[in-house]
Amino acid sequence: MSIQAVLLPLFVEVIATFVLLFWMAHLRTRAFRIGEVKAQDIALREPNWPPRIAQISNAYHNQLELPVLFYVLTILAWITRHADLLFVVLAWIFVASRLVHAYIHVTDNDVNRRGPAFGLGAFVLTIMWLIFMIRILLGI
Repeated sequence: MSIQAVLLPLFVEVIATFVLLFWMAHLRTRAFRIGEVKAQDIALREPNWPPRIAQISNAYHNQLELPVLFYVLTILAWITRHADLLFVVLAWIFVASRLVHAYIHVTDNDVNRRGPAFGLGAFVLTIMWLIFMIRILLGI
């Protein structure tokens, strides 16, 4: 696979993370500016943000958790020349699940819909890691 094909899903995931980061930063800055939140209320990471800001913040922080394993795996798969078509297809499924998860998180935040999106991504990433480990350990 080409480096572009392997890294494109990773780039999409990174862009989604930055979009959420800048959206969260904008909302937080505005909340400070209009006096909705005071620095001492959140200085030690207290959960005192208005609900909408907390919702976007949680969506952003979720993009810094499970996807870290995806980033590491993508780099390792490329370096070890194990990033094939199956890897890229699974990477796109993982990223699509993360985009759906983030979308649900920032819209109605329905846990009954968000949970399966998260679960799908976690399952696909687990499969990706298992395939990679087996291939590495067996020298395939």
